[in-house]
Amino acid sequence: MNVDVDLAPLREYLAAEGADGYLIDDDASDADQRYVSGFTAPDPYQTLVTADGVHLLVSGLEYGRAAAEAGADSVSRRAAYDYQRLVAEHGQYEGKLRTLAAFLEDHGVDALSVPRTFPTGTADGLREQGVAVTVEPEGIVTDIRATKTEWEVERIRASQRANEAAMARAEELIATADIEDGTLVHDGEPLTSERVTEEIEVTLLRHGCALDETIVACGADGADPHDRGSGPLEADELIVIDIFPRDKETGYFADMTRTFARGDPGEEARRRYEVTHEAYEAALETVAAGVTGADVHGAACDVIEDAGYETLRSDPNTETGFIHSTGHGVGLDIHEQPSVSPSGGDLEPGHVISIEPGIYDPAVGGVRIEDLIVVTEDGYENLTEYRVGLEPTTDARE
Repeated sequence: MNVDVDLAPLREYLAAEGADGYLIDDDASDADQRYVSGFTAPDPYQTLVTADGVHLLVSGLEYGRAAAEAGADSVSRRAAYDYQRLVAEHGQYEGKLRTLAAFLEDHGVDALSVPRTFPTGTADGLREQGVAVTVEPEGIVTDIRATKTEWEVERIRASQRANEAAMARAEELIATADIEDGTLVHDGEPLTSERVTEEIEVTLLRHGCALDETIVACGADGADPHDRGSGPLEADELIVIDIFPRDKETGYFADMTRTFARGDPGEEARRRYEVTHEAYEAALETVAAGVTGADVHGAACDVIEDAGYETLRSDPNTETGFIHSTGHGVGLDIHEQPSVSPSGGDLEPGHVISIEPGIYDPAVGGVRIEDLIVVTEDGYENLTEYRVGLEPTTDARE
């Protein structure tokens, strides 16, 4: 539970709009729900923010755990509002609405603000119950989440340590593989993207993290930034490994990318790696509170364009070169605010962002280097303690 959540901006909005409360109706896969409630459940539950606190409405199944774990001022059972009787008399949909309306009335809520993702059916049903419902269009909770507390930074740092262990295992496999007819071979079998991915997943599980998918992409596959990769890994080719796990207990993500080559990928590939490294360093050097995400992205583009490669800034239609933004916020979502892109706004102390320039071309392969950092008043703190180098080793962690 993040005990330092500051919902003052949301409450100021509610007061300005004349709303009595702000309601989230979702399960904990919604990052705003998890953040505000300090609770996780696989089924939807309701979190109400009012001037006097945060109030949860949960099923009887979740009540005991919510009462013990949630970061809320009060937790109510649906049974307290005759939920089962209302469902029996009016059906599931109407029963839920009447229960929710009674819960809102209990907390003095006549006018409600809801997030953009709020269920339309629930909003319409509450209006029929006499509750005024308006959508909060700015994503205030998402913006609040962008600035991390010290507690959150430490959770992300822990996730990145697990990430580094997984990256080290992947790099070790590549570094220790034999080369047979241009293919990497381990334990007498071709070393595949799938095998490396499996080892990454196993390592993360041992460190309390998990992921739905990762990127281990070799050669032309690596020239597509979101190609997950498949099949045998080849010598003399660029191999992009991008791992973005989530801590299973805290829910906070990490993110890191390294590019390796076992053997000699050629002069042009090495040059692209060097230019990407220079762009990564230029972006890092630009980061500070008050600098915009656009400034940081521009610093990376400057280096890449000066080296003779296209970017989306120099050619919005290019399919090769630097074809994505320099970074993004990381927290309870893998992609969240702030943006390190042409539209990125001011960076603030506590923003946790990735820095990940890259250069891509199917004829050469892909290069990407990514660290995870937290913005400070006068610069940044790197949450990543993993060396940057093209040649894989068995001792990569600093």
